[in-house]
Amino acid sequence: MTKELNLAVLIDGDNIPSAYVKEMMEEIAKYGNPTIKRIYGDWTKPQLSKWKAVLLQNAITPIQQYSYTTGKNATDSAMIIDAMDILYSGKVNGFCLVSSDSDFTRLATRLREAGMKVYGIGEKKTPNPFIVACDRFIYIEVLKEQDEEDDTPDAPKTPKKRKQVDKITPKVIRWIAHTISDLSDDDGWAYLGDVGNLLIKKQPNFDSRNYGYEKLTPLIKSIKKFEIEQREHKGRSKLIFVRTKTKK
Repeated sequence: MTKELNLAVLIDGDNIPSAYVKEMMEEIAKYGNPTIKRIYGDWTKPQLSKWKAVLLQNAITPIQQYSYTTGKNATDSAMIIDAMDILYSGKVNGFCLVSSDSDFTRLATRLREAGMKVYGIGEKKTPNPFIVACDRFIYIEVLKEQDEEDDTPDAPKTPKKRKQVDKITPKVIRWIAHTISDLSDDDGWAYLGDVGNLLIKKQPNFDSRNYGYEKLTPLIKSIKKFEIEQREHKGRSKLIFVRTKTKK
């Protein structure tokens, strides 16, 4: 059994909207137990007032950081110092850095060098250097459902649609095809779970939700270049395999 990660969640309150906090904490819980939860900012500023209403509901500790000089972000420095203190405390084995700021690129790299698992959460505008410095990066925009399910008891249930922040371009299709090829057997088939893991290793911000699909399987099915096959596993569960269609 895999040991659950104890995560330190450090939030840059200056550039993350409070409207996503519920979905964000639910997402973080998928990857580990958030034992430390802190948010950094100058709480004397009115733009952080919306965060104050949700901190107690989510047991997030606010850390006051005054802006000492104009144009300098003291919040970043406070987060980085705290992250290193937490690292050396030995109380966690993973970090979740919530920010869209590239200033945390070196911090993410340093934490991974120390053997920590590093998850990043930020907006679509996050610079690529910070994204690729993390083990996995989640766009905050895809955490809210675009359309809610109909709560009427007798109404037919339809899958929730998510906001699409990326397009399935020919470049993306080629990238997925190359990844399948990296893992495929002699007949071209690859286990879809392994494909998904390798896609994230290659590009930490890969997420089927970015393309409007809840899971990887429907995303792959939507691309006509690929075919999927379900195989029985020990007579009970089914494993999903994928390959690039051969030209006839």
